[in-house]
Amino acid sequence: MKAAHSTLGVPKETKTLEGRVALTPDGVREFERAGVEVFIETQAGAAASISDAEYIAAGATIVPTAADAWGQSMVVKVKEPTEKEFAYLRRDLTLFTYLHLAAYPKVADALLQAGTTGIAYETVQLSDGSLPLLAPMSEVAGRLATQAGAHYLQRPYGGRGVLMGGAPGVRPAKVVVIGAGNVGWNAAWIAAGMEAEVLLLDKNLDRLRFVDQIHRGRIVTIASNRGAIERSLLEADLVIGAVLVAGARAPVVVSEAMVKSMKQGSVIVDVAIDQGGCVETMRETTHTDPVYDLHGVVHYAVGNMPGAVPHTSTYALTNATLPYQLNVAIQGARGAATHDHAIALGVNTVGGALTNQPSAEALGKQFVDPLVALA
Repeated sequence: MKAAHSTLGVPKETKTLEGRVALTPDGVREFERAGVEVFIETQAGAAASISDAEYIAAGATIVPTAADAWGQSMVVKVKEPTEKEFAYLRRDLTLFTYLHLAAYPKVADALLQAGTTGIAYETVQLSDGSLPLLAPMSEVAGRLATQAGAHYLQRPYGGRGVLMGGAPGVRPAKVVVIGAGNVGWNAAWIAAGMEAEVLLLDKNLDRLRFVDQIHRGRIVTIASNRGAIERSLLEADLVIGAVLVAGARAPVVVSEAMVKSMKQGSVIVDVAIDQGGCVETMRETTHTDPVYDLHGVVHYAVGNMPGAVPHTSTYALTNATLPYQLNVAIQGARGAATHDHAIALGVNTVGGALTNQPSAEALGKQFVDPLVALA
């Protein structure tokens, strides 16, 4: 069977200090076996410790410019296109990457104006509600969130000067994690491993039961509501926001008044920032300038946290994305979406139409069924 897309492009990521790459050498071999020629921008994998030579040995062609990679019929990336990449978008292109359109309306407008078929990793959704292409990066981001929080709790970096695990005879840090999904659970797990006092809040009692059964009380689980959050934040040294609604803007669950009530030198890490953030006082930051102080509280809101550990993140991500990427390359967006409802939910834009309902609602635009738009 001839693949719908005969060529695949892999450009180097352009977001600040984003070292991940969308395809590994093993992935190249799988595409080549399927009859899809792979073109990778030179040094695209360097920050993830993958050399051009490794890609060449796997069968890829290394191209000198981003334009060469973007010129293929299908492109896979890690992060949403930046403004300098908008010029590469076009109607006959299928782009498969994280898009987060609810948080980045300029990206949505660029895709719609160009007529590009945009498929988002984060809205590919299985029948049980799980998000298989978001899960690996959520796990990495959750673990990093605790590491980042522990770092910025140190006095030289603006924090209260609190050690996560305390010391014999000294109380450990109190860590409040809001949201018990993949991000929150991993953040709480690492915090507990560092011997902090951990509170995990979520509205889903079944999820809290699961965490309680696994951790046997080492992580305190609390049913989430406004009052519970307010009380928890009063004593928190570190707060990790991990609230997600697939495809939509994250709900704001921590108000500015709550932030003002927190202890001076406490830290907030908002992992939901790439979906708009769940803390009212948050604005997106970068790896080069990750924090700012507001109301005496250190705010950390890097939009591509897993990019800090690109080797680990690249392999974790591509383990999950490769089968879906191959499916789209072989069958085309229409064929893949027709035969796999999870991929249909991942289709966000087609020919100038917005085809993901939560994103359309968040952006105030008309929703068009993806299968109708692809017909």
